[in-house]
Amino acid sequence: MTRSACYSLRRHLVIRLVALQAAALTLLVLVLLGALWGTGHLVKLESEDDIIDAVVDAAGRDAGGGLTLRPTPELAALRVALPDLWFVVRDGEGRQLVEGTVPEPFADLAPALERVGQARLGWNLWDPTRPGARLKRVDTAIGPLQILTGPGGEVPLGRSLRAMAVVFAGVTVPILALMTLATLIATPLVVRRALAGLNQAAAEAARIRPDQRGARLPPDAVPAEVAPFIEAVNAALERLDEGYERRQRFLADAAHELRTPIAILTTRLEALPDGSQRTRLLADAARLANLAEQLLDLQRIDRTARDAAPVDLVRLARQVAADLAPLAIAGGFDLSVEAEVDRVEVLGDAPSLERALTNLVQNAIEHAGDGSIAIRVERDGAVEVVDEGEGVPPAHRRRIFEPFQRLNPRERGAGLGLHLVSEIVRLHRGSIAVLDGPNGGARFRMLLPVHKPENRA
Repeated sequence: MTRSACYSLRRHLVIRLVALQAAALTLLVLVLLGALWGTGHLVKLESEDDIIDAVVDAAGRDAGGGLTLRPTPELAALRVALPDLWFVVRDGEGRQLVEGTVPEPFADLAPALERVGQARLGWNLWDPTRPGARLKRVDTAIGPLQILTGPGGEVPLGRSLRAMAVVFAGVTVPILALMTLATLIATPLVVRRALAGLNQAAAEAARIRPDQRGARLPPDAVPAEVAPFIEAVNAALERLDEGYERRQRFLADAAHELRTPIAILTTRLEALPDGSQRTRLLADAARLANLAEQLLDLQRIDRTARDAAPVDLVRLARQVAADLAPLAIAGGFDLSVEAEVDRVEVLGDAPSLERALTNLVQNAIEHAGDGSIAIRVERDGAVEVVDEGEGVPPAHRRRIFEPFQRLNPRERGAGLGLHLVSEIVRLHRGSIAVLDGPNGGARFRMLLPVHKPENRA
């Protein structure tokens, strides 16, 4: 799965949390409004304003300046709809007009609240339902009036829904917006902190190399929900290590088991009379012995490369050239060593690096035909083996380092020499490539990390 195909845990959590908060807050508001409706504290809140508006429209003066009510359609409709309608109208001079039966708690209350602009009078929310009252001071055409009235009938459904919408928009939406903002800020921080251990485990997994054994992901710093996945990965790594060790033991045992019968076979072949058949059989036995040794080398280099020590590439190149000089001369080659500096140190296993360079030179002697072979050592840790043969076609330059791959199927080699070289270079954290030689041949270039020892007093 590509990274773009993965979903974002942060976005997923933010969306789910905001949706959950919105649902919970909406449910809370609906439950609260339902409770107010069921206890009678909501259905009659708005109708008192209708009574006050109708009274204000009908209020007037008689000939003596007293308060009177004109017969308006709105007031007539209220008297029909509300049999228990009551209200008290009082002007600034203390003149008062009363209609209906005023509940005892509010009978003498209007004069005491003369300086109050408006008020809602009633009881605690969860008290038994008892009459309430609404007081409001209004400026009218006949002067300022104070109107005290009780609750009217039930509010129409449409008005109740509008009131609920106002409450929702004025209370629920701002609270939800604040909670959403807090979620957008807090969730990424929480997720980042919770997944810090998982990021560390991912970084550890990215550093695991093919030659590294015993590597495990840290299980301590990850969330408990992710711990089973880390444990499963570690179990898989352990199984891979066990499989690798079994394969290495098999290769070593097979190579050791082959050495004895090959040695016996070689001894018996040497006892045969001289002839072309004896020569061919001895060559075949030598190939088998070389293959067994290369298999042993493959399983040995994985261990020897771990014990790194400073190795001088210039000295190593001269030693390999000296050892292979007779073979090169016998093949008609001029073998030389060229070095940019007197000493180039790398950290590694000297015998393994010597085998790698030896295999490259032997490969050049076997395939270059004739001419010259040069071993070049550069100050940046590069070691090149350059010949003047036919070279390696670009299409084959990657495959020749694979095991049992040969450029020419009729070649007598087993196809493990260059693979052994690539494994040695890889274990030394280097690289190897095949390039064109300056005179048309092949140029095998090993690049190893240069070791720069600290200056000592």
